[in-house]
Amino acid sequence: MEVPKGALAGWCTDFRPSETAIEAIRERTGSWKGAPRDTRRKRRAEVERPKVESRADVLERLPDPRWPAGTVMYRTEGAKTQRRLQMTNSDPRVLRLFMARAATYLTPNPEFALQLQHHEGNDDPPARTYRTNELGLAHPDFYKTFVKPRGTGHRKNHLEQGVCGVRLRRSANTWIVAMAWIDGLLAVFGEPRQLG
Repeated sequence: MEVPKGALAGWCTDFRPSETAIEAIRERTGSWKGAPRDTRRKRRAEVERPKVESRADVLERLPDPRWPAGTVMYRTEGAKTQRRLQMTNSDPRVLRLFMARAATYLTPNPEFALQLQHHEGNDDPPARTYRTNELGLAHPDFYKTFVKPRGTGHRKNHLEQGVCGVRLRRSANTWIVAMAWIDGLLAVFGEPRQLG
């Protein structure tokens, strides 16, 4: 069975052959050519450092009520996959808290992009104007609006302004920090979880 290179690379991300296996490859080929190299070592170190530092400063941040509130809110409502910091909600107050938390604790000059999610029949331009005004953004970038067709869900109360996703641009590293904060908060107040 043929497997695409990308899929195989994903499956083998954490695989590391034994030193004996590496030496056998080297003996067979006469060089290091063909021996697996750890090409992601540097990036893993870059990821591990903010994880450790972020877990360590959890206790220092607890006295500011906005920090644990925002961390718990992100744990329940925020994006936890794909390494991007994003909050999706219909309540502008929740989205403003997410944006303020990003600006206060994660990056000094955050750039946000928005994505609207509507039901069929919602009017997109007024919803964009509403979100722009409610979130206090001068000229936000909008990703393509997602429209949920009729008959695909159980929701009966269609929200006039839909739901809005706010995504912090270039947020892979800040996402790692946010996940480490969640882990640190759970370690202090609950069961810790493993970050991947």
